[in-house]
Amino acid sequence: MPPPATPPVPAPAPALTPSQITPGAPPAAAAPVVPPPAPAARLDRLSPLGTKPDWSKLQSFHQTLTRSEFETAMRNFYADGSPLPAPWKLEPDGVVVKTGDPVRPEARISFASRSESPLPGSRTWRRASEMPPLKGRPPLSDVHIAIDPGHIGGSYATMEERYLSFAPGEAIQEGTLTLTTAQVLAERLKALGAYVSLVRDRLEPVTDLRPADLVSPARQLLTEAGFPLPQENYNNLTGDAKLLTVQWQSEKLFYRVSEIQARAKKVNTTIKPDVVLCLHYNAEAWGDATAPQFSPMNHMHVLVNGCYSPVELEQQDVRFEMFYRLFSRIHEEELPLAESVANGTRVATGLPAYVYTTPNALRVGTNAYVYARNLLANRIYQCPVVYLEPYVMNHEETYRRLLLGHYLGRTLVAGRLQTSAIEDYVRGVVNGILAYYQKRRPL
Repeated sequence: MPPPATPPVPAPAPALTPSQITPGAPPAAAAPVVPPPAPAARLDRLSPLGTKPDWSKLQSFHQTLTRSEFETAMRNFYADGSPLPAPWKLEPDGVVVKTGDPVRPEARISFASRSESPLPGSRTWRRASEMPPLKGRPPLSDVHIAIDPGHIGGSYATMEERYLSFAPGEAIQEGTLTLTTAQVLAERLKALGAYVSLVRDRLEPVTDLRPADLVSPARQLLTEAGFPLPQENYNNLTGDAKLLTVQWQSEKLFYRVSEIQARAKKVNTTIKPDVVLCLHYNAEAWGDATAPQFSPMNHMHVLVNGCYSPVELEQQDVRFEMFYRLFSRIHEEELPLAESVANGTRVATGLPAYVYTTPNALRVGTNAYVYARNLLANRIYQCPVVYLEPYVMNHEETYRRLLLGHYLGRTLVAGRLQTSAIEDYVRGVVNGILAYYQKRRPL
């Protein structure tokens, strides 16, 4: 079936940049667009709840990339094609980045004179080619895979706008579905020899913060966006009026920002995996949450990090995180891994590719299912990230299948025998991961 005319995401609220918006979000009224100030005056600002980066960490990347490798990565992954000037200067033997720090306004990373095999350096993740030889062991032996079940679910599903019900007594929640999928997937990968960690293992947030802890930054974001006297609560409010309340903004900071930051800290400092699989389910606009509408669309896509907009790059932490990923060569492992997982999932689910028609995503590589997009999770996790978005939850047949949860074999759904959507999802990911490591690691 043809792709939708609009992307499966809501317009962001003025307090949040596109890097905090996840794909597959259910419908929300569009917030007023607030034109950003001139870039030259904004290079010292941070993303919501962001922290000032330590630019000295980029010094470890001196002479690790050639200029040609840098330009290729920027062109094929990280730039969005905008004609606006970038907050860095490319020199023959290096790149000079504007930091936004008045004390050290620039950071310079020199290029290598020739291309050489990349060294692990300070990174903790390993390429498939760096794994020990299998020598007859199970095919995923030594591979450390972190599974990140998207969203929270449970009692937080309504707040997250990830709760969908078409009849009394029945409902699906994306955060609950992703956790079930993660648990099944973990067992399958372990059976193949992988070491598996769940980033979230219950229907509770990873972050210790709650919306009440984020009222002050929410109010500050609204003030900076031009709304200095926002209403506190959104009771009985809809549309823009709801989005422009302190309650709505503090909730978004809780589950879209603080929660992802807490997961990133866990991934980067405790789990330290070779790859993170971010599991999600997609959705098309379904209108009023109390009277949702089915969509005829059903599709899938897979995301890698990239496609940074000029507005996003005005934020110094986003700028730093992009350069950290680029010079770490994460994209070199991330793209082929994502393409393999996309192939496995495509075959297992039979879903067509979603086609982005908006500038916040960029087709990368040769696989029609894979796009680059700058999301908080795939930016601040310091290793390859495969971000999956199969199925449209409010597609009627998919909704009926998801109501049944995970099961083996086939059961009668919509008048015909069908497998579990969760089982197909898991089988596709396993086949993609297996194909990738079997092809690229030493035997």
